[in-house]
Amino acid sequence: MTLRYGLIGAGVVAEMHLEAMAELDDIELVGIAAHDAESAARRAREYGCRAFAENDDLLACELDVVVVATPHPSHAELTIAALETGAHVLCEKPLAPEAREADAMIAAADRADRLLGVCFQQRFRPVIAAARRLVDEGRLGTLVRASIVDPLYRPNAYYRTADWRGTWKGEGGGVLMNQAPHTLDLLCHLAGPPVTVWGVAQRRAQPMEAEDTATALLSYEGGAVGTVAVSTLEPGVQRIELVGDRGRIEIVGESLIFERFEPPISQHLTSATEMFAAPERVAESVELPPGSGGHRDVHADFAAAVREGREPRVPARDALCSLELANAIVLSTHEERAVPLPVDRDAYAALLAQLRGE
Repeated sequence: MTLRYGLIGAGVVAEMHLEAMAELDDIELVGIAAHDAESAARRAREYGCRAFAENDDLLACELDVVVVATPHPSHAELTIAALETGAHVLCEKPLAPEAREADAMIAAADRADRLLGVCFQQRFRPVIAAARRLVDEGRLGTLVRASIVDPLYRPNAYYRTADWRGTWKGEGGGVLMNQAPHTLDLLCHLAGPPVTVWGVAQRRAQPMEAEDTATALLSYEGGAVGTVAVSTLEPGVQRIELVGDRGRIEIVGESLIFERFEPPISQHLTSATEMFAAPERVAESVELPPGSGGHRDVHADFAAAVREGREPRVPARDALCSLELANAIVLSTHEERAVPLPVDRDAYAALLAQLRGE
């Protein structure tokens, strides 16, 4: 069964989706719609499909799947419109600038009985898939700590390529809305959602309105703690550490280390007799599954989910956690307090309107 696809958007991110779809034999790209008619026409010629100046004209083509690859503030409106035509939707990250909009998108998918997936391709990285398998198998035990540091360096020139980048109206935020959604999603995917967030989001050196750096202290149900640090000012490599009662996972770039604690921390704490004793850390080899962590993996999975009538590996309801976390960090920054999750939708909407000057 060949699925009929439509793409909304013709920018840099859209090109990544086009390349991924071109690698799948069971997808027919019907057309591309974009406000920039010239870009849409150029992409359409390259990929052998029609170009549309109006989104509604594309959505009228009886599509099976619509891919939304436009700036974040337009995601909710376009996604809901596509769902109402009966199409399944794969939306670029983040779902929307604020969790309240994402709620409406998820509700629209439920009403239409259609799939709504999110393009969090980093979940398909072999090290992430392997880490999630270890968590699901209970190899870590009860969570003790989760930490992620993600240098997301961009030179000032990056923000000059489009006037919407890093603005409250154009993106709904800075690093937390553009680069760090992947980071926050990985933290939620591996450690689960926190219950409170204390964040600091700052603009330090980028020519933009919103934050270029954000850090947060997290607390989890059961007493575990977490930290997150993201910045477009810092070159480097992503580092993730998960510590549980029974072991620890360390991911640095595309390498993964797993160590089992013998005995588990909870047993050692009460049974050890020596003053500075610690559980033995037993390194175990971890087999990495296939995959590249690219857009092709996301598209192959989403197309299979449509055909098989199952959820995709990144369903919108699951992906909402990262948006909640981003909203909570900004809200915490401005209210100078710990913010509970789920984030207060009305409070965040009011803050975002204020930041946008509305």
